[in-house]
Amino acid sequence: MAEQSFENHTRWYPPFHFFVMPMFAIHFFWSIYRWWKTGFSVDAFEYVVMAAALIVFMITARLMALKVQDRVIRLEERMRCERLLPADLKPRIAELRPGQLVALRFASDSELPELARKVMDEKLMDGKAIKQMIKVWRPDYLRA
Repeated sequence: MAEQSFENHTRWYPPFHFFVMPMFAIHFFWSIYRWWKTGFSVDAFEYVVMAAALIVFMITARLMALKVQDRVIRLEERMRCERLLPADLKPRIAELRPGQLVALRFASDSELPELARKVMDEKLMDGKAIKQMIKVWRPDYLRA
């Protein structure tokens, strides 16, 4: 597995991203094309609605999995902050929003205190910007 960095940390799951998603999209557009080409019938409309429902199902399932992952990351990172942050920052851990914690998970143990202080003091909310400030990347290969 390649060493993880900001540039390559995005997780692509080929069966989902390159098969399921395109197939659902193709099916949806094909259903619309068939409905238009064969005439506007209730039966063809039902296929379009079912194809749309499959897309909504796919997106919803993905978002729910990501939300659960973010909740687990939030818990892990709060516990990590309790262990690594200096005494003056520990009472402020609750200030860190889930998106900030998700971004901070990539910071090495040695740079987490300084980076967490900067995020809290400057109220940095952009996860991408937080990740770009990380000097020593702590990989996360177990993402959904």
